[in-house]
Amino acid sequence: MLTKQFFLNKTGQLLLHITFWCGVLLFYTYFFGFDSTDFSYVLSFSLFLMPITIATTYVFIYKLIPDYLITKKYFQFGMYSVYTIIISSYLIVISVFYGLIYLSHFQYADMAPISRNLLFVAIAVYLVVILVSGFKLLKLNLKHITQTNKLENKILETQLKLKEQQLNYLKMQIHPHFLFNTLNTMYGFALKKADEAPEMILKLSNLLDYLLYKVDKPFVLLTDDIDHIKDYIELEKMRFNETLDITFLTAHIPEDIKVAPMLLLPFIENSFKHGAIKNGLLSIKINLTCKDKIINFSIENTNKQSEPHKNGIGLENIRKRLDLLYKDNYTLNLINKSTFFKVNLTLNTGE
Repeated sequence: MLTKQFFLNKTGQLLLHITFWCGVLLFYTYFFGFDSTDFSYVLSFSLFLMPITIATTYVFIYKLIPDYLITKKYFQFGMYSVYTIIISSYLIVISVFYGLIYLSHFQYADMAPISRNLLFVAIAVYLVVILVSGFKLLKLNLKHITQTNKLENKILETQLKLKEQQLNYLKMQIHPHFLFNTLNTMYGFALKKADEAPEMILKLSNLLDYLLYKVDKPFVLLTDDIDHIKDYIELEKMRFNETLDITFLTAHIPEDIKVAPMLLLPFIENSFKHGAIKNGLLSIKINLTCKDKIINFSIENTNKQSEPHKNGIGLENIRKRLDLLYKDNYTLNLINKSTFFKVNLTLNTGE
């Protein structure tokens, strides 16, 4: 099958070349036949010029341009081009003598008018060479552009796959962290045989549904993310009981704005995990607002004076995820003081 296709391609190219050179021959007979009635002379003279034109053209398009000009070997290209022009010019001179000696038998007046002028003969030959060489350059440039585009697409494809793998790796780290904290809370309630256990299981079920089925999506509605954050906070309220003082304020949240899943929850997890109980309370303040597709999120929790807040796996991963998903469209500031730890995140989802 491949051999047949190769044969058809070569045959098509051969027919195309033959058709083109037949067209050049017609051009020569028309050009040199101007103001001449001796068709036999004009045709013979044109046929004599054809091998010179063909050889010069093919030297340029199959050797000089691909091997030297395209590869930026300009010195060699210039040098060999001069050699080619000198040789072809010599052959053009011979063609004029051919017309004078063999076709008109030394009768200068019997020569076709244009064929007497060496400059016009050279212009006719080199015009064809220049046109074909220009077409060859255009074809090579288009081929180069196509190859470059294919290479760029492959690079982009590889980068996207790499980013996807990195994101999956980061999510694999976040999920166990989240589950570990939540299951620890459930374990404590199970030991106490608390009445709140069924409600806790229901909220955990909602969180697991989110974790297993929605977190693999590239983006989720911010409103859905907020609902699951509220479920998580309710679970933690059950665990901390009277020792938790938490506020979660949201304002101006559009129904259509989307974010990457599990983007904000790790901040809240870390506040519970690394936050310190002071004066009998773990104090956490969360604010989430939106304006013109820009999300402003802040969370602050109490911190021990002797043990400054540790970033942990969640914050490190969330910064990497932000770099991969939002790149230059976010700002993340961490304020780590002896008495409190605060996160300020501004996220532009409209870019």
